[in-house]
Amino acid sequence: MKKIIHILLIFVLALACVGCGDKKAASPAKIGALAPIGMDENDVKTWTERVAKSEGKEENYKNNNNIILFDDMTSMVMALKSKQIDRFGVCSAVGEYIAKRNHDLKLIDKNHNAILGYSMAMKKENSAVIEEINKAIQDMKNDGTLDRLVKENITDLGPDDPKPVAISVIPDAKTYNVAITGDLPPLDYVQADGTPAGFNVAVLSELVKRTKMNFQPVSVNAGGRGAALVSDKVDILFWTIGTYDADGKALPYALDKMQDVSITAPYYMDRRVGVERR
Repeated sequence: MKKIIHILLIFVLALACVGCGDKKAASPAKIGALAPIGMDENDVKTWTERVAKSEGKEENYKNNNNIILFDDMTSMVMALKSKQIDRFGVCSAVGEYIAKRNHDLKLIDKNHNAILGYSMAMKKENSAVIEEINKAIQDMKNDGTLDRLVKENITDLGPDDPKPVAISVIPDAKTYNVAITGDLPPLDYVQADGTPAGFNVAVLSELVKRTKMNFQPVSVNAGGRGAALVSDKVDILFWTIGTYDADGKALPYALDKMQDVSITAPYYMDRRVGVERR
């Protein structure tokens, strides 16, 4: 009799545990990202898988989370605060800027490699201009100017807002319209009144001096960058994101996918982080 009761008890416990594993299994997270050029949600998910494998994940690794794309940073931050998404991914400089100014948010996943390279982009017929910009960027790296601009406008910014920077105009020189978004503060920042400020205009101001070309900021949102370039609303994108290895070699999976476009060498490298609610 005791044996029968013992067997029945095991059977009841087994039934009670049916589906226990499913209940404990984490549901796919909703992860936000700024919409890259030429990529949809599935493309971004594939990109995350390739990056993860390059950083040591097993070859059969799959990202089971749901990717939600946004055209601008404000919408993505509001979606996180209203619990429409669980977290979003950005580069470290942007994540730190947002977390410092939103005390209900925090950074996670801060140990990734610095593989994100930010470059300027133009249509391929302007490759000669890209070469001139590349030379200026390299000179700015060599003489420490670029490090100083990063330090002043990104690393040491603290709680302050980025400051406006005057961009000089060279009479009779060719003027190129540059798409800035304000969607990557403080890397790409626009004040509330629409005035570009901080690192983006500091870099453009320095490029005017070195290339003897004029660079005029034009505001577009992040999701409209690619269309603005294709439609000739702008001549240059201030930022497009590539992926690079530890030696600075471009990996064959950029985050922005564009055809017939030339890009500069990266003027800024960073790692990716997550931002979530506290």
